[in-house]
Amino acid sequence: MAYKAPVRDLTFILNEVLEIDRYTNQPGFTDVSSDLVQQILEEGAKFAEEVIAPINHSGDKEGCHWSEGGVVTGPKGWKEAYQAMVEAGWPALTADPAYGGQGMPSIVGSAFGQFTAGASAAFSMYPGLTAGAYAGIHANASEELKAKYLPRMATGEWSGTMNLTEPQCGTDLGMVRTKAVPNGDGSYSITGQKIWISAGEHDFSENIIHTVLARVEGAVPGIKGLSLFLVPKYLVNEDGSLGERNTLECTGLEHKMGIHGNATAVMQYEGAKGWLIGEEGRGMNNMFVVMNEARLGTGLQGLAIGSAAYQAAVEFANDRLQGRSLTGPKNPDGPADSILVHPDVRRMLLEARAFVEGGQAFILWTALQADLEKSDDEATAQKAKDYMGLLTPVLKAYLTDKGFHVASLAMQVHGGSGYTEHFQASQYLRDARITMIYEGTNGIQALDLVGRKLPGNGGRAIMSWFADIDAFVAENGAEGPIKPYVEGLADAKKKLQEGTMWLMQNGMQNPDNAAAASTDYLHLFGLTALAYLWAQMAKAAQAKIDAGSDDPFYVAKLQTGRYFLERILPDTHGHLVKMKTGADVLMAMPAEAF
Repeated sequence: MAYKAPVRDLTFILNEVLEIDRYTNQPGFTDVSSDLVQQILEEGAKFAEEVIAPINHSGDKEGCHWSEGGVVTGPKGWKEAYQAMVEAGWPALTADPAYGGQGMPSIVGSAFGQFTAGASAAFSMYPGLTAGAYAGIHANASEELKAKYLPRMATGEWSGTMNLTEPQCGTDLGMVRTKAVPNGDGSYSITGQKIWISAGEHDFSENIIHTVLARVEGAVPGIKGLSLFLVPKYLVNEDGSLGERNTLECTGLEHKMGIHGNATAVMQYEGAKGWLIGEEGRGMNNMFVVMNEARLGTGLQGLAIGSAAYQAAVEFANDRLQGRSLTGPKNPDGPADSILVHPDVRRMLLEARAFVEGGQAFILWTALQADLEKSDDEATAQKAKDYMGLLTPVLKAYLTDKGFHVASLAMQVHGGSGYTEHFQASQYLRDARITMIYEGTNGIQALDLVGRKLPGNGGRAIMSWFADIDAFVAENGAEGPIKPYVEGLADAKKKLQEGTMWLMQNGMQNPDNAAAASTDYLHLFGLTALAYLWAQMAKAAQAKIDAGSDDPFYVAKLQTGRYFLERILPDTHGHLVKMKTGADVLMAMPAEAF
């Protein structure tokens, strides 16, 4: 299958739904026009389709190679593709111009990121992890460290990682044992083992800059005793040249279900020299910058894999001849009709498409909030910051759940062929599965949503979001073709509001109630978010049709949206009913009965 970057879908969202030309008064948008963004995305699509996508399947087959001494090499052609990406300037797209970046808004980088992740999820992780490490250093490190490391991280010449997990702790990072000992010269000696480190070692870049959680000797136990350190693979001399190899090593690679082209490393630090990012004891606060970047990127990745899987399923469905249409042959001169004539195949394809197109809009809408956080207007910036906090766990968990669901539907469309390794359906399913686990499992995201994000600042973020939806419904709820979309959104919002009130009343009395309801609540939230974006897309598409456009793109957009309204959005009722059952049914059975 030849992957095609969804340029038209994303430019429709950017230009006609979100209308990015309206934001030229906001920081980062001054020199950005829809025409410029169109050119960037067209060139980005070519790069994704012609350079990255062709090595995706072969990289899955070959995987990465580890040899004695901790040397890791990537699959054939991957180093060259990475270097081509650096030479073309793609990693610098959204980086700070003060450090050699191009300064494009996050929303533009998010669009390009959907292309690279769709072309190859595993390949996209190398620049993706670098962007996260860059963000953490940019936000919290000293000016000296930023000047020394960020210019080459911005360009991708040096890559980056995040090192959190250890054999005894994943989610519970308060159990981190990696220690840091001050050297007396401003540096620290870092000793410990980190596991599951994506892109932890490879031969693509000249240097790898690790961001490592560790505990300074004598620090208090638990989360509050953690600090964040910058630990380079090669030490950097004062003139910026590379010095001696640091005392860290990849001691092995994980053998994984998917994302075989990405090196998932076990990293051993033996007195490795590192430098504090921010203040001692603020490691988790500082790492959250990296983690939030990664969580948004993971949601994008899961959705983009689903997008590629959907494309493969459509291609297969058009080519595969099996059986006849129940209403009479549609290919009378052939031995059979394509399976696209069968209603159940269309059900699977439309379900996949509705999630993919709704998710694309959700990602870009959220990326716009990241840009508006930098607004000079205090109210605009605060609202955007609130939304980023509220929606990050929803976007990560909901879109990765649905990305995997779409990949599963795509395999089902392929039938037995999809269960073989000859077609890419299997790779998409395997690659998508990890997105529901790493960067905080989806269950943890649901707990974060109900336990921290909802009650934060007295519920300011959720109340503001409800008010925005109410305003949209009031403005667009009159008679007309988009009325069903508006009514569907209003009903979903009403159910989400009811679920929110239930959590407030029952979760405080018994925390197990909140935990038991959290996943269904998050899915109810995700459905409402997609309903909001589908209503906006329907409005934009209908406006074009009303203006006389005969472009079938807009008709197809409304037809896909109609499927979402009639066949997916009703799930809000089931999620609300399930969450309101509380914890009793989950906690009644004694542990030994399992």
